[in-house]
Amino acid sequence: MISFLGEFEVTLDAKGRFLLPAGLKKQIPETDGLHFVINRGFEKCLSLYPLKNWQPLADKINNLNDFKPKVREFKRFFLNGATPVEPDTAGRILLPPRLKEYAGLQKDVILVSAGQRLEIWDSNKYNEFFESFSPDAFSDLAAEVMGGGGNELDLE
Repeated sequence: MISFLGEFEVTLDAKGRFLLPAGLKKQIPETDGLHFVINRGFEKCLSLYPLKNWQPLADKINNLNDFKPKVREFKRFFLNGATPVEPDTAGRILLPPRLKEYAGLQKDVILVSAGQRLEIWDSNKYNEFFESFSPDAFSDLAAEVMGGGGNELDLE
């Protein structure tokens, strides 16, 4: 599995393409190639998965029980629109128009590492997201998500 680090500012051209930053390319082993799947993200952004990371996730989703209405709903939202993409000869990735519209992507875009995938955000929405999130709220979220593992120091 490939795991990403960093934030990268890119610009969409008139056709909805962006140049894959060299700093990201360096994080992908040459043996894996630059093959990706792009789909809708959770907070009105897009998710870009290296094919190597997408396949186990897609297999897991495809093995869910289709007899459950919530599973069918999740599969539709998550898988519909998922599109294989790879850079053209100039190193640009073309965003599918429907996905670009879903995320409200115009010109200034930020590629953000999200573990085993990248998130593609409109620059203004990304900045608003972080401006609306206080350090205290982040601390509370960290305690909720990461706390309780028995590794806390008891300083009392």
